[in-house]
Amino acid sequence: MIGGFLGAGKTTTIARLAQEFISTGNKVGIVTNDQAANLVDTLSLRSQGFDVGEVAGACFCCNFNDLTDTIQDLEDSQHPDIVICEPVGSCTDLAATVIQPMIQLHEGRFDIAPYGVILKPSHGRKILSGDQRGGFSPKAAYIFKKQLEEADFAIVNQIDRLSDEQVAELTQLLQDNYGDLPIVKMSAKTGQGFSELLEMLKRKGDFGRKILDLDYDVYAEGEAELGWLNTALKLESNAAVSLDKITLEIVQEIHRRIDSSQSEVAHLKVLSIWDGAHAVANLTSSEGEPVLSLSSDIETTQADIVVNARVATDPEQLSSQVDAAIVQVAETYSVELKTIKSQSFRPGRPVPTHRFETPAD
Repeated sequence: MIGGFLGAGKTTTIARLAQEFISTGNKVGIVTNDQAANLVDTLSLRSQGFDVGEVAGACFCCNFNDLTDTIQDLEDSQHPDIVICEPVGSCTDLAATVIQPMIQLHEGRFDIAPYGVILKPSHGRKILSGDQRGGFSPKAAYIFKKQLEEADFAIVNQIDRLSDEQVAELTQLLQDNYGDLPIVKMSAKTGQGFSELLEMLKRKGDFGRKILDLDYDVYAEGEAELGWLNTALKLESNAAVSLDKITLEIVQEIHRRIDSSQSEVAHLKVLSIWDGAHAVANLTSSEGEPVLSLSSDIETTQADIVVNARVATDPEQLSSQVDAAIVQVAETYSVELKTIKSQSFRPGRPVPTHRFETPAD
């Protein structure tokens, strides 16, 4: 299982991990997780050719039986040697509610790898240094810090975009806050330092034993401060348009509206697919800039588009901002962007299926 806050780079890391394992002769299954259906991560990974199951409607901890059923389905259909799980980016307490139940209720079925949590640089520096302008409320920051507290090791991602000084600062902040927690430094995008992650995951031992002292009231309130939106669109146009430009423009237009309301972005992703080609654009913090992370290099008159937004704002306001952005992009490119399905909400209080307060002997 690879954890980390919203926008930390979990999906990109998992895709590269899966490809590395496949290249050495392993069969790989992936399980994604979200509070609702129409998840960009699932569609993006499937479009890259991976076998992906999805647990939707609640986090792994609150939907534990669906997680194990999904793994069983992958076992029955694909017989994977390795299953990589990506939990919801706003969840924590996974050692007690996922890893220990896996070990204690399914004894001998799984060989559990060390649990790695990716540090999101843009928010990690502010939150771990105690900066009051961290972008999120103290309750949401509480989740961020607790995720790292239960990790078997931390991952400093995006080193391709960070200076040596910034990497050193993040490393020091992790050491100051979490002592001798092992740290892997890498870039999921370029593969730099990725061998360190592979070596860490090969380690044998008794992992997932850090049972948190967790205030579920603060946890629930921190999650509930995030507006959650998943929207499915259909693009139709009389003339062919660049799928990459449309995809990036949707993220840019949504960002402009969110920025004008001074709401903090946790993660914003847009995936566009047509005829085997796909484009992905994302934004991982309000201070950053939208980027096209995967390009389709096609022009088309049709496409299926999915928008996922996780923003510290009211869900109704977020929905209005996204709707207005979609209308604007449609007018700019003289295309039709028809909403097929849309859902916006705040995550409910986490109620784990199981919670083991002591690790297995």
